[in-house]
Amino acid sequence: MGSESPDTELHFRLDSQLTEVMRLRVQSLQQRSQKRQEGERLLRPNEAVYRLDFSKQSLRFSHWMVRLAQPGRLTITATSQLWTPDLTNLMTRQLLEPVGVFWRTAAEDAPAQCYEADAAEFGERIAELAKVRKVMYFLFAFAEGCSHESVDCSITFMVDA
Repeated sequence: MGSESPDTELHFRLDSQLTEVMRLRVQSLQQRSQKRQEGERLLRPNEAVYRLDFSKQSLRFSHWMVRLAQPGRLTITATSQLWTPDLTNLMTRQLLEPVGVFWRTAAEDAPAQCYEADAAEFGERIAELAKVRKVMYFLFAFAEGCSHESVDCSITFMVDA
């Protein structure tokens, strides 16, 4: 018998409360004709905030599972912020690279495509950050027909014993 490490699949979950707080920030600035704080990253209309909760800290990236119900493009950007957006604005310096870009061009139910090297590096970066946090936040940007309702996204890690 091999010493196969168990896998854990973590689903990205929409954080509707954080998304709403960030949308209200944009609205508030617009209503008062104010500019954003220097270096602040405002939420765009096609973006939402998602989160990953880590139950285990010793993880090694295995693979992405991204399902797009219709043709479109999804860009996932991780943030380094331990977020309390009611107290702290998201700053551009807290956006991590690389980003994950996933897309589907055909109408048939094929898996989403991605830039594999970037997606693997992105997954490894998330595994590294999981060692020191219980939760991470992400910006999901929907484009070309993709929407919150049409995306199912998870990431699978091998758990180090």
